[in-house]
Amino acid sequence: MEFNDITTFLEYYTKIKARTRRLFKYIPPDKIEWTYEKGKFTIGDIIRHLANIERFMYAETVQSKPSLYKGCGTDYANGYEDVIDFYNKMHEESLEIFSKLSKEDLDKKCKTPAGIEITTWKWLRAMVEHEIHHRGQIYIYLGLLQVPTPPLYGLTSEEVIARSCE
Repeated sequence: MEFNDITTFLEYYTKIKARTRRLFKYIPPDKIEWTYEKGKFTIGDIIRHLANIERFMYAETVQSKPSLYKGCGTDYANGYEDVIDFYNKMHEESLEIFSKLSKEDLDKKCKTPAGIEITTWKWLRAMVEHEIHHRGQIYIYLGLLQVPTPPLYGLTSEEVIARSCE
């Protein structure tokens, strides 16, 4: 996917974020800090990570500033409601920054935390891929907890098979 203006990107990204947010209501509040193995991200860690990486890495680097990402522990937000509110707050702050990017800004290079220079619009595309990757982790975590989750695009795999032509 290539985009030439920030409005087009933000319309697309808003839909990506909405699909992630839709999944949050399926998380049992008492499982927000659950993980499948000690030392791995909890569900809350994943959500805080998405919030902080968007705001403090992606939103900073597109402004030609260094990353300010410092992790995703419970010191940022603790408890189901606080974690979801934090995700939303960081996203709003990020949107404020992203919405100011011009066509020229999108075509400039920015420097990733690894020191690699990348075209800004491609860096924002990587942010989308990052969000989708971690949304997939939340689906897996909920599956391990045997929590039913919504189909991503309206139908389950089994429903697509049942409705498909032979």
